[in-house]
Amino acid sequence: KIAIGADHRGYEMKEAIKGLLAELGYTCQDFGTNSTETVDYPDIAHAVALAVSRKACDLGIMIDGAGIGSCMVANKVPGVRAAMCYDATSARNSREHNGANVLTLGSTVISDKEMREIVPVWLSTELTEERHRRRIAKIDALL
Repeated sequence: KIAIGADHRGYEMKEAIKGLLAELGYTCQDFGTNSTETVDYPDIAHAVALAVSRKACDLGIMIDGAGIGSCMVANKVPGVRAAMCYDATSARNSREHNGANVLTLGSTVISDKEMREIVPVWLSTELTEERHRRRIAKIDALL
């Protein structure tokens, strides 16, 4: 199950991602927003991150204008390793090397086409090598 959320600037991309997730066979829990009316991204990013941290959802995806603010918020939550990705390479690296469990995207930074490349790569990439697991354990121990 994927936790998903967006602020007003990410709303349209969030809706597109929900469709993509369904096509890929994933279920999701939507934490809002449900329109383009202005909202504060920290509230929604925090809810998405908490769902992942508490293991109510396996992974999270959060969309705002640049993807940066939501990433900062999500990384405040213990057990969350959020990464703002802007292409398939950064998506793959964030999962394979860093064990990211929350993906943040910037709706004003990437196109719909880029999003459709990033999301499947991010979801399908696994943390593989022991050296990366060791490094993630060190990150988690910092909390």
